[in-house]
Amino acid sequence: MLVWEEEFKPSQSLNALNAASEPSAPRAAASASANAAFTADANTPAPTISTVLAPASNAATVAPVQRRVNAADKRIINGQTDVNQLVPFKYKWAWEKYLATCANHWMPQEVNMSRDIALWKDPNGLSEDERRIIKRNLGFFVTADSLAANNIVLGTYRHITAPECRQFLLRQAFEEAIHTHAYQYIVESLGLDESEIFNAYNEVKSIRDKDEFLIPFIGAIMDPHFNTGTPENDQTLLKSLIVFACLMEGLFFYVGFTQILAMGRQNKMTGAAEQYQYILRDESMHCNFGIDLINQLKAENPHLWTAAFKAEIKALFLQAVELEYRYAEDTMPRGVLGLNASMFKGYLRYIANRRATQIGLEELFPNEENPFPWMSEMIDLKKERNFFETRVIEYQSGGALSWD
Repeated sequence: MLVWEEEFKPSQSLNALNAASEPSAPRAAASASANAAFTADANTPAPTISTVLAPASNAATVAPVQRRVNAADKRIINGQTDVNQLVPFKYKWAWEKYLATCANHWMPQEVNMSRDIALWKDPNGLSEDERRIIKRNLGFFVTADSLAANNIVLGTYRHITAPECRQFLLRQAFEEAIHTHAYQYIVESLGLDESEIFNAYNEVKSIRDKDEFLIPFIGAIMDPHFNTGTPENDQTLLKSLIVFACLMEGLFFYVGFTQILAMGRQNKMTGAAEQYQYILRDESMHCNFGIDLINQLKAENPHLWTAAFKAEIKALFLQAVELEYRYAEDTMPRGVLGLNASMFKGYLRYIANRRATQIGLEELFPNEENPFPWMSEMIDLKKERNFFETRVIEYQSGGALSWD
């Protein structure tokens, strides 16, 4: 969390960003004084729904609504329409993605962890390399999805002025909470040292380096003093969206996903693998939504997509690929599960190419192929029995559920 009393600086450390954010006494006093002054001033016009609930980016400039919302007037950012009116729809793709995520609801406790527990407790059940992969994975993910949720709730949501997109972001934030819950459920089920796992992002360099890369871009838009409305700030938001969707959710998660799902394919840690598959599908939808959001924002603001900006984004892609490859080397110092770290170099380049072209950049690593085609199947298969033959992997609920 940011320390709200201090101006955000990109060089702030992870520890500083995680410091408590309790309001200071002077700030609280000033706020109380301002509230009292507002109450006492009979000449001050009462705030309207539009001004109270408008996005932070344009709260000071939004005038009371004088006419009904026209869909054509909506904008991804810097919009002047009433953000509380979901319809008429302009961004139907966002609403459809919201409905799709709702249909794919699941909860961690629904997954049977008994076989995982027995395997973990068996001294001969897993090799040390396999145990290292599991602990490193959980060490990264238990805090990564909390960072993602904070980014949505305290940053992105404030600056998006399209209600349809905000609706998806609310669902996404809830799913990030479910993912954090899932990782904690695995940690608790296996009886792991919670202090070790939850502090890995402070103590394990390969994990910390990834988080330190992300923090400035997340923190920049979480700064309560940051508002969109200028080309420079709009580019800052666009850059943060690209880092979040394409590099965090779209790249930094994939070494871990591949490793745990590879275990499941070998009938090891099947409960954890089942949860990771559900999470992978959620994150794929998040990534796709983020890319659509980025492209729509670009279409509405083409002046932001400059040659210099694109060069900066390319450099971030290259840095992210290198950081995730170092993470692969750390988690797999030796070959295991039929995998080795060098295989991930090509995989990460392949993914980076996909993300780059999806947002309008050229391939960064020409002619790279996917060494793990089965990972695509994990995302793309619509119905398949899980490891225990107890439920379909297309984890739809209620009336949306369709059994084979």
